[in-house]
Amino acid sequence: MKYTQLGRTGLKVSRLVLGTMNFGPQTDEPTSHGILDAALDAGLNFVDTANVYGWGENKGRTEEIIGTWFAQGGGRREKTVLATKVYGSMSHDGETWPNEDRLSALNIRRAVEASLKRLGTDYIDLYQFHHIDRRTPFEEIWQAIEVLITQGKILYAGSSNFPGYKIAQANETAARRGMVGLVSEQCLYNLYERRAEMEVIPAAQEYGLGVIPWSPLHGGLLGGVLKKETEGKRRTEGRAAETLADPAKRAQFQAYEDLLDKHGLAPGEVGLAWLLTRPGVTGPIVGPRTVEQLESALRALELELSDEVLTGLDEIFPGPGPSPEAFAW
Repeated sequence: MKYTQLGRTGLKVSRLVLGTMNFGPQTDEPTSHGILDAALDAGLNFVDTANVYGWGENKGRTEEIIGTWFAQGGGRREKTVLATKVYGSMSHDGETWPNEDRLSALNIRRAVEASLKRLGTDYIDLYQFHHIDRRTPFEEIWQAIEVLITQGKILYAGSSNFPGYKIAQANETAARRGMVGLVSEQCLYNLYERRAEMEVIPAAQEYGLGVIPWSPLHGGLLGGVLKKETEGKRRTEGRAAETLADPAKRAQFQAYEDLLDKHGLAPGEVGLAWLLTRPGVTGPIVGPRTVEQLESALRALELELSDEVLTGLDEIFPGPGPSPEAFAW
């Protein structure tokens, strides 16, 4: 396993992040525990979740599965850098009572306590804001976080789905309070979806945040979806089907798969390996539903992409260019 610092912190984390969103809804508890054990055996120490995972009437279920894994002992909790999130409503009846969501000091306090109970631990390494809260000032948010850090219930704070200006605003407010501020940003970023390069990643780099890309294969589109479709291994549905219905976009993914086929490379592994070459990226989140999918993701760590392949990828999926040159003179 390869490790790096999380942004400007002294915290060492693996260059792949184990995403757990499938634990519960798609992957049962024994299989989830098997994936967690396999990840830890491989040296993958960074585990990401959220209080709302489990979804619907089962919100919180994913944290519970991680908690029962920790309860098995064997140094599982001590070896794990644990990240979870707060923002979404935890109501199970479809009606959100006031102060049951977003980033008010009250909801942050309640959400942390509930996550700690489900996770069966007394601290969270990285506590992430799952979305911006346009109603709550950062002064209030940081006041709540400062209390939790003092109490030893969280160690670091991070963001998810923040625009660049909110990263700046959050950290400038934290600096005025003498706090470390955000140390990571979890954003949508992959070969196909590169808009984060315009503002989000530059802001993260400027303020020393580690970038943690989610959906690194863009819902499977960068995992060789066309070949799987042809071979009958996968039926394309939802967002992937809508994307591939556009002839121009379908041609892009065909060119991508043809390029990698020419070089004998696996698309899914290349999608992850490309992210590992990007400036500011700590590590992409992988969300395996099986141990075999985890093993495939781990192979990306050893993959060295040639200049020819990297150039070809940029030609197929060009980035937006630097800001402001991309949209100004």
